[in-house]
Amino acid sequence: MLTIGLTGGIGSGKSTVAKIFETLGIPVFNSDIEAKKLLLFNDEVKKLVKAKFESAFENNQLNKTKLAQLVFNDKTALNQLNQIIHPEVKKVFLQWVEANKTAPFVIKEAAILIETELHKELDKLILLTAPTSLRIQRVIARDEIAEQEVIERMNNQLSDEKKIPFADFVIQNDDKTLVVPQVIKIYDSLIVTSK
Repeated sequence: MLTIGLTGGIGSGKSTVAKIFETLGIPVFNSDIEAKKLLLFNDEVKKLVKAKFESAFENNQLNKTKLAQLVFNDKTALNQLNQIIHPEVKKVFLQWVEANKTAPFVIKEAAILIETELHKELDKLILLTAPTSLRIQRVIARDEIAEQEVIERMNNQLSDEKKIPFADFVIQNDDKTLVVPQVIKIYDSLIVTSK
């Protein structure tokens, strides 16, 4: 069974493409959702995060907004958080892959697969691209945050141009090119490869 990465910068439309693949019967693992679950419910992860980012906790509860403010403006802090979270997400992913082994392929959706070099552990990589201005508009509308905050988050991710050489497939999500036909073409190609 193939494991396929689905990545793209913030606001590129990963969730939309993931839903299309799910509609086609392909299991999708959302790394960001799993990371949030670990932060909230895994006592060992919470303990390690609290030791590094104590100011992000109030009454022993993680304040996700405070944690985001601490790490999105500080690459060293972001790397420290990733070093705690990513190995645990990987364990959950491997169990999930085993549970879905009858699928022709599975998708691991994550914003920073290339930045963390986790794409090397997958068979193929799908990259979503979109113009920066459009991505900013989408995130402001979705998360109701200031433009400057979106730009700061984008600055912690590689540009589309730097990601393209790593990708086996590129989907344009520019609100001009139809996305579904692009996804179906990739799906058809992966179904053939997985046989």
